[in-house]
Amino acid sequence: MANREALRELQARLASRLQTARDEGVAVSWLAVEAGGHPYLLPLGQAGEIFPWTHVQAVPYTSQWFMGVANLRGGLYGIVDLAGLIAHGGAAPAPRSELALADASLLVFNAALDINAALLIDRLVGLRSADAFTASQAPAAGAPAYFGAVYTASDGARWQEISLQKLAQDPVFLSISA
Repeated sequence: MANREALRELQARLASRLQTARDEGVAVSWLAVEAGGHPYLLPLGQAGEIFPWTHVQAVPYTSQWFMGVANLRGGLYGIVDLAGLIAHGGAAPAPRSELALADASLLVFNAALDINAALLIDRLVGLRSADAFTASQAPAAGAPAYFGAVYTASDGARWQEISLQKLAQDPVFLSISA
């Protein structure tokens, strides 16, 4: 119950910061998240509602990164483990404990992308704008098409941008069969 209240408080703070940014004319560009221990930037215009972890019904014969389906506010959504999807060419994602999942969130794609899917993310970090970073570079050669630029923060942390629109069109993402 405390996790749901904490998520509501975080969502209220994010909504407040978004409104302040709009009022002040500051361009807020990304929702910053962590998945599998890696920092990612997701374009705000492509992100939808954020939900606390809920029961997910497993679906047999699907890829390991496809966790199953869940009812989120009356809609049926496919739940994708973002860290597992990105590492699909490597080792299988480490199973998460119920305790770790209790702290996780589900980020729904914006309705304009017309895909009923949500990403499992380990932690919401907050909002980021371009001025929060000191440098950027193109994605590495051979990176998935949905990878955008890599941004470097003043503390040296490197943030990978992910286009949710391109991810929603990626053949691997669209093929959940094992």
